[in-house]
Amino acid sequence: MQIIRLGGVPEHFNMPVHLAIEQNLFSNKDIDVQWVEFPDGTGAMNKALRAGKIDIAIILTEGITRDIANGNPSKIIQNYVSSPLRWGVHVDAKSDFKSIDDLEGKRVAISRMGSGSHIMAYVQVLEKGWDTTNLELVEIGTVDKAIEALADKKADYFMWEHFTTKPLVDKGIFKHLGDFPTPWSSFVIAATDVFIADQKESISAFLQVLNAVTAQFKQVKEIEKLVAKNYDQETEDVHKWLSLTTWSQDQISEKELEIVQKRLLELKMIDQIFENDFFLKKI
Repeated sequence: MQIIRLGGVPEHFNMPVHLAIEQNLFSNKDIDVQWVEFPDGTGAMNKALRAGKIDIAIILTEGITRDIANGNPSKIIQNYVSSPLRWGVHVDAKSDFKSIDDLEGKRVAISRMGSGSHIMAYVQVLEKGWDTTNLELVEIGTVDKAIEALADKKADYFMWEHFTTKPLVDKGIFKHLGDFPTPWSSFVIAATDVFIADQKESISAFLQVLNAVTAQFKQVKEIEKLVAKNYDQETEDVHKWLSLTTWSQDQISEKELEIVQKRLLELKMIDQIFENDFFLKKI
């Protein structure tokens, strides 16, 4: 049985993977998918891909694109969630901030350099017309550390996926000032070049199973209750999230990848625009 070390964040977007593992859908195809969780997100996953500690990652589009451009020996093998990620913009519940516009020139907590929270903080600053050279980053790691950083006034705001952080808003820990959706697909699936070269058939079988699950995910009996239970969500929030979320079974479009690259170049996070096949690999 071929082992696949699969990295991902502990968020509801990855529920289809866990269903497939629990129902032995991968093992039925002679694949042992070993889930490796990354609570501190994309930056940590990129590091693990580079080090060969995981074979495949379900990872933020902008994060893996930036890292491949900067030397990560991996490729995007498929799109995963084609709908935008809704980045919630959060401050400490006791702060005086009332809107996103109040955050110009303020300190932003990010999980890691190169993470989605890092890149999207800059994308938001750029789109708001603020000075990108005036953005102070506070690297904190996990969401729990972000709670501490905002409460201790070591940072002013924190951007993380809307529904993942909503329980913290409901509990009066964070105040939600608004959302900033990505201008591109949320998540893609990336694999290391070494694993692609050695295990193309296993990757193909993995994608076939996962795509079959994601295509039917919204029709799973009582899926809203299941997601709510597993991810500490309210059922009505899961219902809204599902209505806003679309899983893909295709490769990300070249046009979309070009948009990501242009924005990253504008932010000086990559040095040049590459041909799309520098990032993409057909399985």
